Amino acid sequence: MIESIADTDTTVLIRGESGVGKDLIARAVHAASSRQQGPFVKVNCAAIPQELLESELFGHERGAFTGAHRRKPGQFEFANTGTIYLDEIGELPLSLQAKLLHVLQDFRFSRVGGHMPIDVDARVIAATNRQLEDAMAQGQFREDLYYRLNVVEIQVPPLRERREEIPGLVSWFLTKFNAQYGRKKSLSPATMNRLMEYPWAGNVRELENAIRRMVVLADGEQAFEAQFARARGMKTVSAAPAAPPAPSVTESLREIARRGAREAERHALSEVLERVRWNRAEASRILKVSYKTLLTKITECELAAPARRLS
Repeated sequence: MIESIADTDTTVLIRGESGVGKDLIARAVHAASSRQQGPFVKVNCAAIPQELLESELFGHERGAFTGAHRRKPGQFEFANTGTIYLDEIGELPLSLQAKLLHVLQDFRFSRVGGHMPIDVDARVIAATNRQLEDAMAQGQFREDLYYRLNVVEIQVPPLRERREEIPGLVSWFLTKFNAQYGRKKSLSPATMNRLMEYPWAGNVRELENAIRRMVVLADGEQAFEAQFARARGMKTVSAAPAAPPAPSVTESLREIARRGAREAERHALSEVLERVRWNRAEASRILKVSYKTLLTKITECELAAPARRLS
């Protein structure tokens, strides 16, 4: 998808959980485009105070507000002939969403405190880990802006859904951190197996930090083993478990009912996923649940996407 849209100026919306690598996707689109010689400007909409965000995006004129002692160009101006990447777009306040919508329509705006229109030639890529559909339903995100941004949607799956990539990522991070810290760290097969099984709620960012700790700390692998045990709800020191008490008849009937409900839920979820060819975003809309809830249900029901065919 990146290759097919790179040579266009289509607005792109990148979606996925925190830490999956949305920044890398945005940079890959820019690097493969005809704008690759131009600037790549990233703006984190969640990291800048709301009262400063408009000035950060569009600039301000001298005297526009207290402390504005000189004219300051905005990030849209700096991104001219290149790409502007609006990270965490779901955190953009409503007061700015209308102005951004107008900029996306004609790529013309005025600085804060100014009246002279400024034309800019920049491609817009946005990213979010929020469910914008839910935000729209709650009146927190403009529907017209959503459709203006979501011309092409790239959904980045979480690391737990692409475990086949873990060995390559581990090798990359090992090489990187060994060179950075002057080490010659390698991982045991047991640790590699644990890395493949770990849930990775923080996705690639969490994996990167885990490998960094293993390289830096002498007991890094042992520390990860303890972390893995906690994640699996196990104790690091093995002990003979006490024999569980025999369930009552009422508890047994309840368990049978729970299993039946769970199997029915699993069947319904599997049917919807197969119907939409495992497009999780589409499935979440059909089932009217958040994307995060859908992923949790897929994990709970132990469903797995069919293997991709090699062309």
